[in-house]
Amino acid sequence: MRTRSTAGRTRPLLSRTSVRVALGLALVAVPATAVATTAIPADHHRPAAAHDAARTARAATGLDDPAKKEIAMQLVSSAENSSLDWKAQYKYIEDIGDGRGYTGGIIGFTSGTHDMLELVELYTRRKPDNVLAKYLPALREVDGSDSHEGLDPHYTKDWKKAAQDPAFQQAQNDERDRVYFNPAVKRGKADGIGVLGQFAYYDALVMHGDGDDPTSFSGIRKRALAKAKPPAQGGDEKTYLNAFLDARVWAMKQEEAHSDTSRVDTAQRVFLKNGNLDLHTPLDWKVYGDSYHIG
Repeated sequence: MRTRSTAGRTRPLLSRTSVRVALGLALVAVPATAVATTAIPADHHRPAAAHDAARTARAATGLDDPAKKEIAMQLVSSAENSSLDWKAQYKYIEDIGDGRGYTGGIIGFTSGTHDMLELVELYTRRKPDNVLAKYLPALREVDGSDSHEGLDPHYTKDWKKAAQDPAFQQAQNDERDRVYFNPAVKRGKADGIGVLGQFAYYDALVMHGDGDDPTSFSGIRKRALAKAKPPAQGGDEKTYLNAFLDARVWAMKQEEAHSDTSRVDTAQRVFLKNGNLDLHTPLDWKVYGDSYHIG
């Protein structure tokens, strides 16, 4: 696996008391083969009732559909790990030098931003004698910093060992869903946006986290709302999503490590320009200059 760019993990550093996103029922990531379907053609002359019905149908499908969720995981993995094989990332761990300590797992849990600590705590509640349990005191101490104190020299080796345990893999799935995936889908459905929009929310949460900071997910959404209304407020979906992606790019550029915005420019923006609001396959995109395809 190619070493990830620091542009792939740039969540704002959170304190131990940072606001966390809403809880949701943990969903298991079920691998599925996405089935290609025909996108609904844009037609601005359709009656309002028909337009609303189509929008409702899109929101009802949701990114939480197993096939769509599999696509979401592959899209994020292309940006986070330069690979579509997201299941190979349970064992991933390294310090990418972004000031957040160790980054590991399927969506890049970090020792400096609290979510890695919460992951290991969950794993330990379910399996008290696991190989990572002994690092909990150190993880609590380094939370909010980039320190490795108490973790080196064996933490990365033990993480990779734990990643062979289905219980640790399930804990990663569940924490991903609780903290990032479920809140993104819930907020997206409430805003009346379809699968692509829900994915844009999810990808933003994975990279930026949530909180009061202007570059957090909530800050990005607030900036977008100042420019356009989401469908739930009577706005046009494509117009709103363009505003959200504009706000996302602005947030990314506030930090040097975000200088490459291709995960928006040559991926999400391409799907939006093509009117693929439901992420119908086939999908072709680029991230950091590399090309990817889902058939």
